[in-house]
Amino acid sequence: MSRALEDKRTATRLRVLVEITDRQPAVSQGEIADAVGVTSQAVSEYIRDLVADGYVEKEGRSRYRTTKEGVDWLFREIKSIRQFADHVTEDVLQSVQEDAALATERIEAGETVTLSLREGLLHATPGNEGPATGTATTAAEAGQDVSITGFEGVIDMSPGTVTVCQVPRARNGGSRTIDLETLSAAAETAELVVAVGVEAVAALRRLDRDPAVNVAAGAVAAEAATKGQDVVVVASVDEAGRVADTLRDRNVTYELEPVETEGT
Repeated sequence: MSRALEDKRTATRLRVLVEITDRQPAVSQGEIADAVGVTSQAVSEYIRDLVADGYVEKEGRSRYRTTKEGVDWLFREIKSIRQFADHVTEDVLQSVQEDAALATERIEAGETVTLSLREGLLHATPGNEGPATGTATTAAEAGQDVSITGFEGVIDMSPGTVTVCQVPRARNGGSRTIDLETLSAAAETAELVVAVGVEAVAALRRLDRDPAVNVAAGAVAAEAATKGQDVVVVASVDEAGRVADTLRDRNVTYELEPVETEGT
């Protein structure tokens, strides 16, 4: 473990060296004192020790520079602090992290529950039959939200699919050129239908259907797919490229579904 986490003097020494490195070569001891929260006299003593240890070299009055040895020491200490922070985040705090889930049955506070992902939402069922479990910290009836902590295992989840249905520009026929049966079949099999672009919304309205959202469709589709939902994105030609870029950036695979009537 980093000594900066074990004693106050090393922690202050580390902060003083960071400030010198950030401000070099013109170093104001008063500014460092204000940043670190110690007196200027204390900063002077720390700098003197750092020079003696070969971590800092003096180039003139109020001019200092961090040496290679000083940079190496900073890297070692910061790396150790980062490892400690990762341990706290991943091992310590993970065990006390709380999240909300929908109760599938009556759940009592303190009861062990099995966790699953359905329709993009975390669900909790009494018992420990599944690969992922937790502990309820509140009571809830079926359908209510319940607070869960003490997560263990991995939630069984397969990524959802994303199908992009591209609608021509209005000047090229737009929603009027859509094969309604094909679009309807795609939409019926999806858990979530989103749209972007006027032509796309108009195409869905020909099916008497409004999209769940008509902005940020790519981001919504990517998030839903990572939570196991099957999504259809109806997009105008002008927007389809941006949707595809967003999906690729999120490493979400997708398929293009031709919905334009042949010959148009």
